[in-house]
Amino acid sequence: MRYIIIGAGAVGGAVGGRLAESGHDVVLVARGAQYEALRERGLRLVTPEGPRTHRLPTVDGPGALGELRADDVLVLAVKTQDSVAALDAWAPAPVAGGGTAAARLPLFCAQNGVESQRLALRRFRRVYGVCVWLPATFVEPGEVSAAGTPLTGILHLGRFPHGTDDTARAVAADLATSRFEAPVVADVTRWQYAKLLANLANAVEAVSGVTGGEESAALNRRVRAEGEAVLTAAGIPYASAAEQKEARADKMRLVPLDGGPERGGGSSWQSLDRGTGTIEADYLNGEIALLGRLHGVPTPLNELLQRLAGDFARERRAAGSMPVTELVRLAGDAAASANSGTDGPPCP
Repeated sequence: MRYIIIGAGAVGGAVGGRLAESGHDVVLVARGAQYEALRERGLRLVTPEGPRTHRLPTVDGPGALGELRADDVLVLAVKTQDSVAALDAWAPAPVAGGGTAAARLPLFCAQNGVESQRLALRRFRRVYGVCVWLPATFVEPGEVSAAGTPLTGILHLGRFPHGTDDTARAVAADLATSRFEAPVVADVTRWQYAKLLANLANAVEAVSGVTGGEESAALNRRVRAEGEAVLTAAGIPYASAAEQKEARADKMRLVPLDGGPERGGGSSWQSLDRGTGTIEADYLNGEIALLGRLHGVPTPLNELLQRLAGDFARERRAAGSMPVTELVRLAGDAAASANSGTDGPPCP
């Protein structure tokens, strides 16, 4: 199989680089400065074993490849806010022997949240969800770091909306040769919703920085409690903390990278730090807000974080620049307004 990594950023670059290291056929898809850097200098992947440069075929869209191969596997690794554009570009791509990518090729959504695979299923017949536990950082155009060891990541995967098949098992086997563990599960969304609950804290980190203080920890617990209440009301199951702990065990720990950058924040923090102008909060905290509205559960904290993260991205405000005390104050105001039945003051 040939792996076409659509979105060769932190996650896509780490997955593509590791697959290439173990001898698998990989094409990277990127745009802008990342595309230029990958074309000119290759992908520099920094891991606990040291940095390596992979010179892999790199394209900015399906047109550069001509007809796709019947054994191609598409891996969607863009942020969810970029999914529609990517799906629109790749769904009609012709495949050798007839038909299109949407009709014939498998698409694996290696992304946070749960929305992209729903978007994909409108276009593609064969969609697979991937629950991504992969600590990776986009360092600069052309360079990605992944600090996990002995495994680079753990990627639960399965058919969407449910089930397994031989394609999922074949991809999992290739990932297993590439420093990943990839359990094939029939209920992949159960793992993804569990990851979604953890990702609700991404916006706290993005706007108020990487901190281990009790104030931010307490706020994270309240934000997660909202999410759990919403999933319960919606009847959506999610993997328990005990299941997740057992799945991870000590298989993946973070280590300092010799000669490499220190890991900053998570994916949302990185979006603000890079000044991309967009952030995935609409599909993390916004997913909880959506489900809350559908099922009559108030979600003032997640709505606040969704709005703040969006404002930070649009205004290109510095990651972590709001003091956590200010964020906690705004959260208290939002919760009080929800309890009183008012909309409350606008966010700054």
